[in-house]
Amino acid sequence: MKFKSLPWHNFWKFLKITREKQLMKIPVFALCIVLFMASCSSVKNLDATLPKDISERPADENSQKYDQAQLDKLKASIESEISKEKCKDASEWTFAPMGAKGCGGPQLYIAYPKKMESSILPKINDYTAKVKAFNQKYSTVSDCMMVMPPASIKCVNGKAELVNS
Repeated sequence: MKFKSLPWHNFWKFLKITREKQLMKIPVFALCIVLFMASCSSVKNLDATLPKDISERPADENSQKYDQAQLDKLKASIESEISKEKCKDASEWTFAPMGAKGCGGPQLYIAYPKKMESSILPKINDYTAKVKAFNQKYSTVSDCMMVMPPASIKCVNGKAELVNS
């Protein structure tokens, strides 16, 4: 249809119908926008419940590998907290047994500042208890070699080092 061939009354009728069709599209368009926005917010809420990293995925919470990763994280957090302190005077530092071997006895000894004893020692003991539970749960074996306590501590480049006799 060409506009030039239409009589004027048909032209106005055509415009009125076109305008009505366009006005009908506005509520449909608005509804689409509302539904789109609602779906976006529900996706955000869905993402909030998912782990951020695949290594934090809870799918295999009962596996030995998962439990070992949790122990490694706990040990790393303890070591990280201790490493924030600079060793200037070895007399201000002490050590404690940490972890547990399958046959018994500690896995290692760790040095920490005496001023942190009230906060760090419970974490070390918690880690040791969790390692013992891990060893029992999975019937782990170890080399059964006894780890001897260090003779002393010395400060080297701001870090505490355990000295064996």
